[in-house]
Amino acid sequence: MRIVVAPDSFKGTATAASVAAAIADGWRAERPDDDLVVVPMADGGEGTLDAFAAAFPDAVLQPLTVTGPAGDPVDAAWLRLPDGRGVVELAATSGLPLLGGHLLPDTATSRGFGEAIAAALDAGATGLVLGIGGSASTDGGASVLDVIGGRPLPRDGVTVLTDVTSPLVGPSGAAAVFGAQKGITPDRVAEFDARLSAFAARFPHVDPSTPGAGAAGGVGFGLLTWGATLVRGADGIAEVLGLPTLLVGADVVVTGEGRFDGQSAAGKVVSVVRELAGRHAPDARTVLVAGAIGAPLDAFAAAASLTVIATQTTGEPDDALRDPLRFAAIAGTRLARMS
Repeated sequence: MRIVVAPDSFKGTATAASVAAAIADGWRAERPDDDLVVVPMADGGEGTLDAFAAAFPDAVLQPLTVTGPAGDPVDAAWLRLPDGRGVVELAATSGLPLLGGHLLPDTATSRGFGEAIAAALDAGATGLVLGIGGSASTDGGASVLDVIGGRPLPRDGVTVLTDVTSPLVGPSGAAAVFGAQKGITPDRVAEFDARLSAFAARFPHVDPSTPGAGAAGGVGFGLLTWGATLVRGADGIAEVLGLPTLLVGADVVVTGEGRFDGQSAAGKVVSVVRELAGRHAPDARTVLVAGAIGAPLDAFAAAASLTVIATQTTGEPDDALRDPLRFAAIAGTRLARMS
């Protein structure tokens, strides 16, 4: 059989590439003659760079040092794809985890993301693919535009990957929805909305209510003012990785994420892979591997929970967090036995 393995990263525990490899190894242990196609996925947040690097062995990682979200230097990188485009991941340059738990709602910056974009352009990138999940700041993208605002778009354009559809301001905007995780208290949301509205007023040609303008604390809006195009992250990555073509002829499609819950259907990797499988491999069984499962599984032919497997194997559900790849391999084996 032809098996396509296309999971997201298991955030905070394992990369998409390592999870996909573990599932594939487990599957091969049970069915060594099957044709396995491994396609690590992402949605524009953490793991985007890794997903592209795994998909394009000839891509070249370009290390650099940029301004971190707290203003101190951090080591980062951008990825040069074989076709000349550059991939830059905001989470790796200006992401919330880089603050080490010390939230800076007023001063956190995404300047380093702009510096990485500038470095890719200076190195001759013909186009850009930008993942903007995981931001630490809420400045409307002003800190990014401070670096790149005067530059022309590259020849092949700029594609921005995000799984967020929020507008810039309002009850479903950047500050109201995502501010709390960045240290914005409820009583200050209106203050940040006012700041963002004032910033947006400088760019009357861009509608701040555009879906995705509120992504990454408004970096989505800032990139719109530059002329970039926002796309649903998992869709954009699937297209660049050629997933629709790879799905043709598949008998089983395996996808996955750290926690499958009620938000998983809103443009997350698992929902996008399932949708693409329905279009390009309509006879395939689509199955799920997740660290934990907290929503109905009606859309999947089968599923495996690493937490359940860990409980059955060691008696300790937390072992799924400590050693996810061990249990992802077991999940792969179990799903192969069911096929």
